[in-house]
Amino acid sequence: MREWWRDAVIYQIYPRSFQDSNGDGVGDLPGITRRLAHVADLGADAIWLSPFFASPEKDMGYDVSDYTAINPLFGTMEDFDALVAEAHRLGLKVIIDQVLSHTSDQHPWFIESRASRDNPKADWYVWADPKPDGTPPNNWLSVFGGSAWQFDARRRQYYLHNFLIEQPDLNFHNPEVVDAILGTMRFWLERGVDGFRLDTVNFFVHDRKLRDNPPAEWTEFPANPYEAQDHQFSKTRPQNLAVLRRMRALTDEYPDRMMVGEVGEHWRPLEVMAEYTAGNDKLHMAYSFAFLGPQHTATHFRSQIEHFFRIGPDSWPCWSFSNHDITRHVSRWTPPGGDTAAVARQSIAMLCSFPGTLGIYQGEELGQTETDIEFHELRDLGYIAFWPELKGRDGCRTPMVWEYDQPHGGFTTGTPWLPVKPPQLAHAADRQRGKPGSVLETYRAVLAHRRATPALRGGDWRFLDLPEPILGIVRTPAQGAGGPTVTALFNLSERPQTLTVEGEAAMPGPHHATLEAGTLRLPAHGWAWLEADTPPAVAIAKPRA
Repeated sequence: MREWWRDAVIYQIYPRSFQDSNGDGVGDLPGITRRLAHVADLGADAIWLSPFFASPEKDMGYDVSDYTAINPLFGTMEDFDALVAEAHRLGLKVIIDQVLSHTSDQHPWFIESRASRDNPKADWYVWADPKPDGTPPNNWLSVFGGSAWQFDARRRQYYLHNFLIEQPDLNFHNPEVVDAILGTMRFWLERGVDGFRLDTVNFFVHDRKLRDNPPAEWTEFPANPYEAQDHQFSKTRPQNLAVLRRMRALTDEYPDRMMVGEVGEHWRPLEVMAEYTAGNDKLHMAYSFAFLGPQHTATHFRSQIEHFFRIGPDSWPCWSFSNHDITRHVSRWTPPGGDTAAVARQSIAMLCSFPGTLGIYQGEELGQTETDIEFHELRDLGYIAFWPELKGRDGCRTPMVWEYDQPHGGFTTGTPWLPVKPPQLAHAADRQRGKPGSVLETYRAVLAHRRATPALRGGDWRFLDLPEPILGIVRTPAQGAGGPTVTALFNLSERPQTLTVEGEAAMPGPHHATLEAGTLRLPAHGWAWLEADTPPAVAIAKPRA
């Protein structure tokens, strides 16, 4: 029996920005529950909730001070239970974020650990002596800038923080730490969650010898010096696999549960994805940043997918185009003056044509664009040292817009924690619902067609040898699944393209193209799903002499 997660559509909810229920300007759990019908109607199979745990909110919840408590900002445990119950009633699985590589410096574990070198939790975090000249133990850098080491006067040692100073890294070489982390995961499994999204899953284990990272092979020095290192020793250590195996053994105690890991690896992300999901004893699936950058070519999409399955034939990916850390994809991929709605419509059809599990980030179903956040409006301070070259993550985290005529798009009756600006308000859900051709209705139609078409959910696949800017992929249903073969074609450019189609084919599902007498015309960012028992031959039409 095929596992539910292998062809699932996972909808990411950023709790701060989904729906506020009490007027304080911050989204919350009751607000999410109120809007779950929107997600179910869209055609998603599961929701992924970004952190809602107890936290000082230095990194918007990714600095956890209690893994088994709800931040009052978002509600209560009763609110969470109600959310899970409503999601399950609507047929939605519930996946929750687990930020396990580090905690908040306000976590009781760290408060005890930093108190002395000989207390019961003294070795629960990564501590190291200074060099004789007082400098940090090695050259490891923080993702958010500067050294990854912070000196603590109480212990007269440095502690490791791969992210903010307020986010000390746990010591996964200590078995007690792993046991404690597994205990917190079990708490949520017992509470009825269907899976975990593991934040920075390759950061768990560090090099015991604290060896310096070598330089990466860069040609132009990056805006963030972190990317100038090859992080061989500060993360992605071989011992990480043993931790993942223990986590998998835990989830396997509960039926139909899953884990998806975020692989934060710049130089070999697909290799780590494949390694971490190979077999059936580690992660169920993983995602990288392969499609979260500016690259928008047929060659890039094809090469990433082919390479992943070549190096990991029994591994499994989760592909997505946007999330809470990355500039929204319609803003990344639409040329200046281009049609963002056309890019948005094409993007979901392309995503639904790829083999693997799919991830959707809230607002992309509205064609939402990146918000231009001014310096005084910043709330995400992680990348503030790199402003304005790196503008942080607030631009993709602004509130959902539900009703065009309501203050702040219907997100809150108070003052929203991030602004709702006119370019974003223009994408309000109520202006698109029921409107043929809108981004929202296209998402619903595409996801419904994918669910009804076995070839798009499983089976075999192969890319067509077509020149830029055309991406073509053939999906064949698994043996016994029934249904037609689907040939998916995408024009990744602003210029119309014409193709010839030899053989019988039809376009019964959603599309943005015309097919007449063997000629397929794809407008700018146009796309088509051609269905047939035998896939037709497709080629670029030669211009007439």
